[in-house]
Amino acid sequence: MALETSAEAPVPVRTVMQAVGGWISKLGRIWVEGQIAECKKRGNTVFVTLRDPIAAVSAQVICTRQVFEAVSPVEGARVVMFVKPDFNATRGSFALTALEIRAIGIGELLARLEKLRKQLAAEGLFSAERKRALPFLPAVIGLVCGRESAAERDVVQNAQRRWPAVRFRIEQSAVQGPYAVGEVVEALRRLDADPEVDVIVITRGGGSLEDLLPFSDEALLRAVAACRTPVVSSIGHEQDSPLLDYVADLRASTPTDAAKRIVPDVAEQLALVTQLRDRARRSVRGWLDREQAWLDATRSRPALADPVREIERQAEQVDALIRRARQSLDAGLHRASDDVSHTRARLLALSPAATLKRGYAIAMHTDASVVRTAAEVTPGERLTIRFAKDQLAVISRGDGLPA
Repeated sequence: MALETSAEAPVPVRTVMQAVGGWISKLGRIWVEGQIAECKKRGNTVFVTLRDPIAAVSAQVICTRQVFEAVSPVEGARVVMFVKPDFNATRGSFALTALEIRAIGIGELLARLEKLRKQLAAEGLFSAERKRALPFLPAVIGLVCGRESAAERDVVQNAQRRWPAVRFRIEQSAVQGPYAVGEVVEALRRLDADPEVDVIVITRGGGSLEDLLPFSDEALLRAVAACRTPVVSSIGHEQDSPLLDYVADLRASTPTDAAKRIVPDVAEQLALVTQLRDRARRSVRGWLDREQAWLDATRSRPALADPVREIERQAEQVDALIRRARQSLDAGLHRASDDVSHTRARLLALSPAATLKRGYAIAMHTDASVVRTAAEVTPGERLTIRFAKDQLAVISRGDGLPA
């Protein structure tokens, strides 16, 4: 229960320390997991610094040599300890007393990694949609690697061999052990904050599963997923596959492969430029040849080779057409004249005048209408008898005969 204190009734420091010790002792004996950051042996006692790789906090663990050497874990190993929390009220220090230590086996590590892999995959951190494409030619390459490591030399030398003008910003950090995750994450954040860095490469050489564990740490994986800059994972050899390979935007099998992936080969690019230039020249030359052939063919046409001859030929065609038109018109006029003559002859042959010339006459009333029957004539009616050349006026007698 809480201490009852006031400004007028304070409690001494020893009372506070004893209360803290009492509260801590209520935890009882518990199992804890962590990574051994440091070990110091003094006589029959071993002092271990047990670190949480994700939260970056640690606790002091005290145990006997017998308990420690039953497992003999090395620095950087992950262990499970059965401990009793202790608080020294006299010195005001907190420590864990280890009663049993168990090393985490390979099978258990693999099971935990598989569980973490499924969890992150379910969250979408491995999906291809979130992966970004690397720039064709990065201006500055950020490199996270071990101090004076062979992986650093492989990446830098091979990249400079492929593209001599390439520039690097190198962040050296621990790549195994208890401090690797924190240092790699901090280096990653510094490079991601640099606007000149176009791509970040995280690399180290091969090693055992325990050596590569920092690159399957959840804190590092989430830091990589949150980066704005594309990240290349180049951890170990081809057979090594830490979870960083799934989260990174590109996985390189080796540091040398990473150098090949992040920068183009200047010799290949020059050869490609030469090839494209040759193709462009052939294309332009072919087009010019086709245009020249078309121009030559056009110039060789009679209309352009001898323009006057073409005009003369066209004039001859015009004259021939004129002659044909005149001939056609004359023939048409002759046929029309013949048709008119024939029609006139037929009309004359059929006209009343021709009948009158043969000795016939036409009797007409005064209104110039033709007398067709004798019944139409009244006695004493004045009639006109028309002959071929003249006419005669008569008066009807009433008996059907003119007077």
